[in-house]
Amino acid sequence: MAYGDERCLTGTTGVLGVIGDPIGHSLSPAMQNAALEALGLDYIYVPFHVSPLNVKEAIAGMKALGIRGLNVTIPHKVAVIDYIDEIEPVAGLIGAVNTISNEGGYLVGYNTDACGFLRSLKEEANREPQGQRITIVGAGGSARAIGFQLAVSEVDHLVIANRTKSSALALAEEIGGKTRCSTVGIGLDELESYLPATDILINTTSLGMYPQVDTMPPVECGKLPASALVCDIVYNPSETLLLKKAAACGLPTLPGLGMLVYQGAAALEIWLQVNPPIDVMKAVVKRELAKRSTS
Repeated sequence: MAYGDERCLTGTTGVLGVIGDPIGHSLSPAMQNAALEALGLDYIYVPFHVSPLNVKEAIAGMKALGIRGLNVTIPHKVAVIDYIDEIEPVAGLIGAVNTISNEGGYLVGYNTDACGFLRSLKEEANREPQGQRITIVGAGGSARAIGFQLAVSEVDHLVIANRTKSSALALAEEIGGKTRCSTVGIGLDELESYLPATDILINTTSLGMYPQVDTMPPVECGKLPASALVCDIVYNPSETLLLKKAAACGLPTLPGLGMLVYQGAAALEIWLQVNPPIDVMKAVVKRELAKRSTS
């Protein structure tokens, strides 16, 4: 695969990639290619810009070109479901796919966002979800993925808090109906009264994301129990304003970089049955974020 310091692509080089619109911002190519190189595998990971008008053709092209695996990012995570052959059960509950594996022309869809968060929670925060009272801020795609994953992981209770209460109610009702998890949907104006009974709080909104680093969801961290874990899926910056406020209150925190890395690692495990180099992947993501913040 390599000649001198350069990667050498041949007719046997396997192809992986990511589709999205836009796609230029994605950190996955840098992260995944570094992992593939560290593993010494004859594969390359390529970003593909795919318009929403061409999703069907892109997935057909995956089969035709023998692309081993694809990650799927915004806005295609729902649309691709119509063009694959099988969907893994949790991804089916979520109703969104972010990873497709080409098993000899048979396409299987997964959602590694969900398991990526769960692995970060377990390995980086040393928390098991079972029996925990969880509050999720936001009701979008990430809240949906994490909410369903936690619901099937035997949490005690799940609260969905969103600016638009009807969206929180709808998601809570769907999760509760499909998993039998105790779930409630509330507006953000009701959030404060639920904080004292929260073991883990998760921000799934974009509040606090670069460049709006001075924003955060309306969470009064002082209202949380002393042992409550505060999580943010935003990874740029690595420590959001929410996490800073939580740390100032003496609360443990979990940043979003781990979820990003572990969802990518899960995809590699699915495609190639390997043990991904997590440290390498984290280092590359941190380096890329540092480069972008100074450019």
